[in-house]
Amino acid sequence: MNLATPEKVRKLQDALHAKAKSEPNFRFYMLYDKVHRQDILEFAYRCSRANDGSMGIDGQEYGDVEAYGRERWLGELARELKDKTYAPQAVRRVWIKKENGKLRPLGIPTIKDRVAQTAAVLVLGPIFEADLAPEQYAYRPDRSALDAVQAAFKLLRNGHTQVVDADLSGYFDSIPHAELLKSVARRVCDKHMLHLIKQWLDAPIEETDDRGRKHRSTPNKDAGRGTPQGAPISPLLSNIYMRRFVAGWKTLGHEKRFDAHVVNYADDFVICCKRHATEAAATMRAMMQKLKLTVNEEKTRLCRLPDDSFDFLGYTFGREYSPRTGDSYIGRRPSAKKVKRLCKAISELTDRRHLLLDVRDLVATLNRKLTGWATYFRLGSRWKAYRAIDAHARRRLRQWQCRKHGESGRKPYRYSAEYLYQELGLKALA
Repeated sequence: MNLATPEKVRKLQDALHAKAKSEPNFRFYMLYDKVHRQDILEFAYRCSRANDGSMGIDGQEYGDVEAYGRERWLGELARELKDKTYAPQAVRRVWIKKENGKLRPLGIPTIKDRVAQTAAVLVLGPIFEADLAPEQYAYRPDRSALDAVQAAFKLLRNGHTQVVDADLSGYFDSIPHAELLKSVARRVCDKHMLHLIKQWLDAPIEETDDRGRKHRSTPNKDAGRGTPQGAPISPLLSNIYMRRFVAGWKTLGHEKRFDAHVVNYADDFVICCKRHATEAAATMRAMMQKLKLTVNEEKTRLCRLPDDSFDFLGYTFGREYSPRTGDSYIGRRPSAKKVKRLCKAISELTDRRHLLLDVRDLVATLNRKLTGWATYFRLGSRWKAYRAIDAHARRRLRQWQCRKHGESGRKPYRYSAEYLYQELGLKALA
């Protein structure tokens, strides 16, 4: 969230965080009344609006809320929460295609439920932020995936070159409700807040089949596990539950015994060891079994650098060679999968469907895509990937120009690199 936090909300968050930080065993018993505070709900709505997102099962969009009257709408939500008549609606499930071609479920709550969940996160987040392990980098203020990449790289450079490259099967869909709520209750004894979270965990799922027919089910409630990806409360809950593993790894002495350190981002994590990586992997599996989580054995493997390599958060870690001296070293670079994915996106932007676009509008779209990619993939040995992407972008833009103007043959080369970069303003990564 890039919105400036209102002063009253910030003061509340600072007070909750300070209390949680100074008293690790304190349990908060008066939180529910903060969720339906006017300033909290107002800021929650602004955050939700900024994140936008698709409509839920009720078909309501933010424009509908504005037309109805935002203050009136928020007042009604506040009364429902205060009177404890609020009940979440079903979550609309859609399926997103993953890089491997498989489908990942995404849950889309209604705007009302998104605002209510965001309000709860504004209140609960500062409390659990005080408890999360420093090895956890996802969904936290002043931390990012790049920080996790840097942390893993630092461990490798310090000799922790035996790596357990771990993967969990459907982490978000596997989080057990009873154990998760125990983790929340360790800090929160407000029964109304706990009931609110339980309602969101048990919310029905609505799907639309190929014939347009809607079907409702309660898989999370029936199985007693899972928090839908796409719900504002899910990142916080996933961090709270993953903390049990990350903090437990140190508390039980495994970090010192194996000289093995965890780096975690959401459901991705690696364990970088100086020794005994096989034993560390076996211990990790045993811990995950106790946490009722499933290790994906097909994707979990043991790597010994520099002979092996592994991918983590879009980067490949392994042996690199200095272009100046030819010496080898352990480094990181954008993974081949991420380079291929960007090239595919460039190809889709420059296919025949977009021939009616003005070339400068197309270049502006390409530049946004290239800039966003390079902003993340700016670490390590990136120049080879940059050159490959630049070459692909030039080739595709030339082909697009030829199709647009009905040219063929060797004509693509009439659009020189100087013309593409200087005249049209195409961004060069290398």
